[in-house]
Amino acid sequence: MALELDDFDRNILRILQENADCSMAELGEKVGLSHTPCWRRVKRLEAEGIVRRRVTLLDPHKLGLGVTVYAYIIIKSHDEESLNAFESAVHAIAEIVECYSTSGDKDYVLRIVVDSVEHYEQLLKRSLVHLPNVASVNSTFALKQVKYTTQLPI
Repeated sequence: MALELDDFDRNILRILQENADCSMAELGEKVGLSHTPCWRRVKRLEAEGIVRRRVTLLDPHKLGLGVTVYAYIIIKSHDEESLNAFESAVHAIAEIVECYSTSGDKDYVLRIVVDSVEHYEQLLKRSLVHLPNVASVNSTFALKQVKYTTQLPI
């Protein structure tokens, strides 16, 4: 359920999405509030779960993690226990950076970041096909990142 946000809240969120490191004084100045009211709004947005956490975004290529793979998973059984087991197991694999339950002919899509195709092949053989309840894995390699953002359109 979406919470009521006013223009100050939206502006605060836009700025924090762009740079979560800016000081409360800077943030307040940019949105037109003094330090204390701005701080209260940020704390409320955090308490309400709108701001989940503040992170540092890393460049995967500069870290030698230039291969992005999308793995489409079909599950054998769709009972709650089987799905929960799969979803829990996904959390233990560091290379899986995103996992979505999907509609259509695939049950899940995983975004996986690795350093090489060979690394992905080993991950596939050693881990992905052995996840609970997996019937099949279909992999697609990203050739080029055309757009990437973590900023929501608010």
